Amino acid sequence: MRKPNLLHALVLLLAAALFAGPAAAQTSGLNIQIVGGVKTATPIAVVPFAQPGVAPLPTDVADVIRNDLNRCGKFRALAKSDIVEFPSKGADIKFATWRLLKQDFITVGSISDAGGGMVKVSYELWDVNKQQNLLAAYYTAPAGDLRGVAHQIADAIYQKITGVRGAFWTRIAYITQVGLGNNTTYSLVVADSDGYNPQVVARSHESLMSPAWSPDGKKIAYVSFESGNSQIYVQDLTTGARQLVESHAKGINGAPAWSPDGKKLAVALSYVGNLELFVLDLATHQETRLTHNLAIDTEPVWAPDGQSIYFTSDRSGRPQIYQIPASGGTGQRISFQGTYNSNCSISYDGKELAMVQGNGNVYRIAVMDLGLGGQVHFLSPGPLDFGPSWAPNASMLLYGATEGPRGVLYATSADGMVRQRLALANGSVSDPAWGPYRQQ
Repeated sequence: MRKPNLLHALVLLLAAALFAGPAAAQTSGLNIQIVGGVKTATPIAVVPFAQPGVAPLPTDVADVIRNDLNRCGKFRALAKSDIVEFPSKGADIKFATWRLLKQDFITVGSISDAGGGMVKVSYELWDVNKQQNLLAAYYTAPAGDLRGVAHQIADAIYQKITGVRGAFWTRIAYITQVGLGNNTTYSLVVADSDGYNPQVVARSHESLMSPAWSPDGKKIAYVSFESGNSQIYVQDLTTGARQLVESHAKGINGAPAWSPDGKKLAVALSYVGNLELFVLDLATHQETRLTHNLAIDTEPVWAPDGQSIYFTSDRSGRPQIYQIPASGGTGQRISFQGTYNSNCSISYDGKELAMVQGNGNVYRIAVMDLGLGGQVHFLSPGPLDFGPSWAPNASMLLYGATEGPRGVLYATSADGMVRQRLALANGSVSDPAWGPYRQQ
C-alpha cells in the first residue's frame, strides 16, 4: 500500500500493460466486521420477518436492516438474541414488552409468495412510546434481490426518524490487488454499500486506480496503465462499454472527478511540464486549463454547486487543500491545521470537507467544517489512512487504511463512533468511492 503523499500524482508514475477487459463476473467478497457502537444512539427493534408458507430464502431481511441501522451510528438495533416476542404486524405488538426493553421504535414484517419467483415483503414501523404507526408499505421483488429490498426499507426507516434520506441502497467502488509480482491482478469492483454483492467492472495485470462515480451512478471514470502510461477511461456500468477520454503520451493522466451535471471531468495532467488541473468537456473533448503553477496540483473535487473545485497542491511547501473557480483563476488555500492535508471529499451540501491530515508519521481522516471557521475533527485512528469518500447523505464516510502489508477499507459513521471493516481475505483493497443515490 502506498503512503498518502500526493496520492495519485506520484503513484501514477508506475508502468502498466495488459487489460483484460470489462466483465460482470462475481469476485470474491470482502470480509465484513462492525466495530464499536454508540450508547446514546436511538434504540430500535427489528423483529425477524415472518415467512408463512415461503421456502427458505437466501437473505434474512431483518438482519440486513438491523446491520444497516447499526453501522450508520444513529441507531442501536436490539440484538436478535434479545428479541423475546415475534409480532409480524402492528396489531400483534405488545407495546409494554418493548417499553420494558427500552426500545423507542419497532419494525415488524412478513414475507409471502407472490408467484413467478417473486416475493412480497411487507413491513411496518411503529413508535413504541406513542403506539403510533409511522410507516406501512410493501415491496414485490425476486427472492434473489432481498438484500436490495432490505436496504430500501432501512432507508425509509432512517428517513422517517431522522428526516434525512437514507443511503443504504447505494453502491461503492474500490480497487483490489491480489497476487505478487508478475502474477498480480488488479480489479475495479462495484458492490452494495455494505460490501456485499461485489461485481468486477474491469481487470488488469497492471495498476488500476482512482475510480469516480458519475452523478447518475451509471458510469465510473478510472485510471488504467494498459498502454504503458496512465490513461483515463469512462466505463458504462449498464452496457459494459468503455471510452478512452485522456491519453496524452507524455506524463501523467490522472485523478478524474465528475462535474455535478455529469458533462465534464476535472483531471490532473502533466503533459504541459508539471502536474496541473484541467477540465475536460466529455462531449467536445476540449480541455480547459485551470492552474498555472510550478507546484504539483492534483486530486480535484467539484463543489456540489459546480462553481468551484477543491484540490491538493504543495505550492506552500507541503500538501494542502485549495479552492479555485471552476472557470479558472487564483487558488485559495483553505486548510491550515496540520502540516499535511490532501485527498479531499466534499459532502453533498458543501458544508463539510473530509481529507487526509498528516502530523508527523500519522495520517488520519479529518473532517473540516467549512461553515464554522474551519473547525476540524478526526474520524479515524491512523496511522496510515487515506482516500475519504462521503456517502451521498453524509451520514457515513468510506476510507482506506493500511494494516501491515495490505490495505483494507472502513465505513465509519459521521461521528466516527461506529466503523465497519471491509477486508479482502487474500489481498489488498484500496481507492474507495461511494456512489450516488440510485435512481428509482
